[in-house]
Amino acid sequence: MSKDKLHVGFVGLGIMGRSMAANVLKAGHPLTVYNRTVAKTQPLKRAGAVLAASPAQAAAQSDIVISCVSDSPDVYQVVLEEKTGIIAGARQGSIVVDCSTAAPEVAARCTEELNKKGVGFLDAPISGGDTGAKNATLSIMVGGRKEDFDRVLPVLETMGKTIVYCGSSGAGYVVKLCNQILVSMNCWAVSEALSFAQAARIDMKSMLQAISGGAAGSWQLINLGPKMVAGDYAPGFFVDYLLKDLRIAHAAACDLKVSLPGTAVAESLFRAASSHGFGREGTQAIYKVISGLRSSPEERSKSN
Repeated sequence: MSKDKLHVGFVGLGIMGRSMAANVLKAGHPLTVYNRTVAKTQPLKRAGAVLAASPAQAAAQSDIVISCVSDSPDVYQVVLEEKTGIIAGARQGSIVVDCSTAAPEVAARCTEELNKKGVGFLDAPISGGDTGAKNATLSIMVGGRKEDFDRVLPVLETMGKTIVYCGSSGAGYVVKLCNQILVSMNCWAVSEALSFAQAARIDMKSMLQAISGGAAGSWQLINLGPKMVAGDYAPGFFVDYLLKDLRIAHAAACDLKVSLPGTAVAESLFRAASSHGFGREGTQAIYKVISGLRSSPEERSKSN
């Protein structure tokens, strides 16, 4: 079947999903979409997508069904719910591609249940934030059967730039957790560096300019550092979502008997951000927690 004729279903049109689905449509694939909040489907409808009343209905019309939701229970609901989930409508020979960040065991269960109907499953979480979703430059890490990966690759290429087959079922989810471990600690490190510069009365924009191109440079520094300086906490990825991912990583590490001391500290800092009411802000809001740990000049003078 020609890649241009693959019919794609898309379930979950949040910050990432809506742009990903739009890029699939722009590439010429017939698209059917479902989202719990119907209003979020309207821009895609105007662009030519067909609306579905349930994940099952989206799957019934599709060769490939992509889901992009918030957490492991949400994946189970949209994929495996008996009456309205993707499994209820998926056609034999179709492939379900989950782009959520979920626990590795989710892949095993979804694969087992879908295979009973002759349907494939790939865990294919994404990284790159809302900017990567809009620009179709996401990193996509994929686990599952290689033949299924080869078949869906043309569709993944409409959404991402770095697409890597990572291994058998669950490998994509595990690699994404590795990504989130690095993201959390890099974001924490950027926050500490900025807090230190501010305390030393260094112009923070100059500091960012000086170090971004050197050995300390990172995506977090280049993209989130300026937002921290500007006080821009609009979400590209929610604090609460990263906190959820770190919880999953911690649970998986316990199962593997692996110690993740830095991740544990990062998790506590993002939990603090959430408890301070920053959960629906961007991950750069951790800077408010880190900078809040720095005493004011007045407080320092009192302690001397």
